[in-house]
Amino acid sequence: MDFLDAYHLWADAHAFFGSTLIPTSVDHSDPLATQAADWDRRLAEETPNGHLLRQNALFEALRASGKLHLLHVTHALEEINRQGVLYPSGGCLVGSIYCAPLTATEQGFRMHNLGAYVLTKEAPAFLAKLGVTDRVPTPLIFEIDTPPQAYRGLAGVDYLRLGLIHLQIYSHLEYLLSKSERHQLRETVVGRIKNSATFLATAAAVAYQGAQVDAEPFLRLLVETIPRLPILGYLYFEAVAEYLMLHSASHRSRRLADLGELNNWLYKEMLFASFPAMAGRFNLARFRPRPKQLAALIHQVDPTIDTSHASTYLVERISYLVAARLFAPGDAPEAWHHTRWEFDSLATPLGPLLGHLIHRELRTFGRYPDFYFYFDQHKALQAWNYWNHMDIVAPFNGTMPKGEVGINPAYPNLDYRVWRAEQDEAGRLHPAEELSLTIAPRLVDIKYTLMRNNQWTAPAPSVA
Repeated sequence: MDFLDAYHLWADAHAFFGSTLIPTSVDHSDPLATQAADWDRRLAEETPNGHLLRQNALFEALRASGKLHLLHVTHALEEINRQGVLYPSGGCLVGSIYCAPLTATEQGFRMHNLGAYVLTKEAPAFLAKLGVTDRVPTPLIFEIDTPPQAYRGLAGVDYLRLGLIHLQIYSHLEYLLSKSERHQLRETVVGRIKNSATFLATAAAVAYQGAQVDAEPFLRLLVETIPRLPILGYLYFEAVAEYLMLHSASHRSRRLADLGELNNWLYKEMLFASFPAMAGRFNLARFRPRPKQLAALIHQVDPTIDTSHASTYLVERISYLVAARLFAPGDAPEAWHHTRWEFDSLATPLGPLLGHLIHRELRTFGRYPDFYFYFDQHKALQAWNYWNHMDIVAPFNGTMPKGEVGINPAYPNLDYRVWRAEQDEAGRLHPAEELSLTIAPRLVDIKYTLMRNNQWTAPAPSVA
């Protein structure tokens, strides 16, 4: 892939958060362009917390000149100190040191509510699940001197938009598989899509034609399809998390909104209430609560939410995300009963969906798990190249400004310091010991991350 192609793909994989949600012009050749603008307006103007999509603590920190302070949580400080190196991990931030914002105050550093949840609830729950008693989660404070040339335009990587990138990378690395393995892989992903055509056609009808579909049968069909199309579990989760954070009117959500933060505890608590084994081991392909279970979970985490409204919203939102993230840009799929169920034929209208399916399938496919590290490393190299071109020092999760932010490990001559931190009774963090650590531009092997093994040298992203 030449630089121009990679540049365009990675530019399209980022969400650019400008000063306004309403675009200056709409591409009328794209059937979803008007809808995209309508969704931006609807989310920002018709939800209690929509203003936080553009004005929030994360963006204020990224826009500011001077020093940027971030929290990173680890279980393996002794090993990291011994090596003197901290490696990034893959996932929703592609290849970053996974962090959350810190706010400097006279009483110490105040954690963003996302970081507070990871440090005080999620990480301890993971260790307890493993029966580990000789380690505790350790907070690290990173202080980054933001270079004057750093990009101020707020470009966040959206992992739901990586489908075409996954497909392109596989096209370069597919000869690591034998002919029979390549054939089997193609037949497997095509079969998954063919047997999911009912849901895909339904979502397309809602997104492109405005079809009215009742929430309960739609969500049931979605849940039944997720085992075949695991990426739908990620879309489902993100849509539910988005709804909760934007619509919550609880006291906690209002208090956090005053601080410029979306309430991450809502979806975290919902996820672990329904799937307690996911603490530290996110596998959102398993996120598939049925309609009644979803309503109960939502009511459990936030009684202020109207579950009936939420279900109706999810039909529209998930249908739009399926069309915008899994279908080829600018093209509405043709009549589904005319579809040629062959890999090369599907690569044009459904290339992003094929890419997402291949990326996941390769984790367990034949001999490919031995090469999977290089697939993600290849992807990380492209991301780092794009970020360095754009002078992005701290990439963030662009699906929504939740507070998930990383450190670009490949940024040239990045000036940073790192401390082991201690937490006081008020929950503030204080630097306790400066550490001599180097951030290395090399992914930690997936088998050593929190998501895949009991050992880790870098925390896994909250979604991956």
